[in-house]
Amino acid sequence: MEDWMEYLRAFLVGGAFCALAQVLIDRTKITPARILVMYVAAGVLLGAVGLYKPLLDFAGAGAATPLTGFGYLIADGVKKAVDRDGFLGIFTGGITAAAGGITASIVFSLLAASLVRSKPKP
Repeated sequence: MEDWMEYLRAFLVGGAFCALAQVLIDRTKITPARILVMYVAAGVLLGAVGLYKPLLDFAGAGAATPLTGFGYLIADGVKKAVDRDGFLGIFTGGITAAAGGITASIVFSLLAASLVRSKPKP
């Protein structure tokens, strides 16, 4: 039963992030690209004030998967790298922290592109 509650929390939190983005798209003139940037920046800001880690602990993948989780991941990686490497960590921490996700997206995109034949738009 505990696993189902974890899935439910992830679904509800992740769904809330998606629903909020959809409301912003439907009710405002903010472009989807700007909403994506706002989500990444919100993850950084919520992480900076210490609010994102408790949300991540509560919702798991529901908070880690959206773009807010990506922003938090990069900011947390930079913080840890600065603590470990000093000034150089500012430049290396974010990419190092997100390397697994970036690599997975490139590999799966390459796989999808090799399996599906694209068609030109009419």
